[in-house]
Amino acid sequence: MKAVTYERYGPPEVLNLTEVPKPVPKKNEILVKIHATSVTAGDWRMRKADPFLARIFNGLFKPRRIRILGFEVAGVVEDVGSEVTSFKKGDAVFAGCGFKFGGYAEYTCIRESDLIAHKPANMTFEEAATVPIGGITALRLLRQCGLKQNDNVLVYGASGSVGTFAVQIVKALGGTVTAVCSTANVQLMKELGADEVIDYKTTDFTKHSSRFDIVLDAVGKTSKSACGSLLKPQGKYTSVAGNPRSGHQDLLFLKGLIENGILRSIIDRTYKLEDIREAHAYVESFRKKGNVAVTVVQP
Repeated sequence: MKAVTYERYGPPEVLNLTEVPKPVPKKNEILVKIHATSVTAGDWRMRKADPFLARIFNGLFKPRRIRILGFEVAGVVEDVGSEVTSFKKGDAVFAGCGFKFGGYAEYTCIRESDLIAHKPANMTFEEAATVPIGGITALRLLRQCGLKQNDNVLVYGASGSVGTFAVQIVKALGGTVTAVCSTANVQLMKELGADEVIDYKTTDFTKHSSRFDIVLDAVGKTSKSACGSLLKPQGKYTSVAGNPRSGHQDLLFLKGLIENGILRSIIDRTYKLEDIREAHAYVESFRKKGNVAVTVVQP
């Protein structure tokens, strides 16, 4: 099968489209024919070994454990192991690959107990492929802070993948949301339901007069100390740097919001698998809004 592999750490040019053996599902695994994947921060950071701890996980001098990146996928079940009961051949699914990665390929195997569910009926494969990482990260961070109805939430970096999902989830759960983003994305935030939008290029959001129950840093570029004055006495600060755990029920919850028309995925650009280098370069430039999808199977 075709897959994008890398044999050394470095810039997008280390990614190469090659031929590798097609995986065979174990008794508890699902073989997915991948229709779409995405480029996340986790993908390009693993490619660059940034931070350095990535080398501890994947090999000190070159990639050893993970050679096919791709953190999330959507596709169609090609085959199932003998113990799989929830999925069958032909099912459309979306999934997070976890730290096994493997999404930059025509096929991957995912355990039934891992982060996989039937694809929302009202999403394309490209849209669905961008939900598991950004969507669940936003949901888990908000839940860890105890998000309740009528809570006042500030989302910093609201135009990225985690941020766009966070804005929508806060509104879906009955909260009030203030979105912080650049000038170019102010209108998008309003379209997603933000009650207030702060353009950080013209306004210092840390000097805002309101106080918040939750401040969520969706890009890992600020700190609790910088945002401390924005919090109510019992308010909580959270950041994507915290790397929250996720579960199968989280994916089902997001699927429900999607199928009820409450949550959508913002796709900035879509690339073909053979253009994965360009996709990585664009995401690493920090200019994207929402998500960048990668088509594996051409329509």
